[in-house]
Amino acid sequence: METVTSLSDQSFASFVASETPTIIDFWAEWCGPCKMLSPVVEELASELSGKINFGKINVDDNPQTATQFAIMSIPTLLVFKGGQVVRQLVGYMPKRQLYAKIEDLLPQD
Repeated sequence: METVTSLSDQSFASFVASETPTIIDFWAEWCGPCKMLSPVVEELASELSGKINFGKINVDDNPQTATQFAIMSIPTLLVFKGGQVVRQLVGYMPKRQLYAKIEDLLPQD
């Protein structure tokens, strides 16, 4: 099963409408830092499966969504809760740093 869902302009809104926190990776094929961040996102998605939803959207193929959220630099991660953006993270970061920036979204046991 794919841990990071590939999204389009058409599927985006319903995916982020979840009550489960959702992280969307805005990326492009030609973007070096995006390619570096992708395996980090994949690892976290696998480790946090069921706690946080992860999706990715190619800004070149889906300009409507990128424009809607004023994505100026990639990679950009948008964090959604209940369909609303609650955080924006721009640029590559190592796994530990990214985890630290999203760890407060995890359900408290």
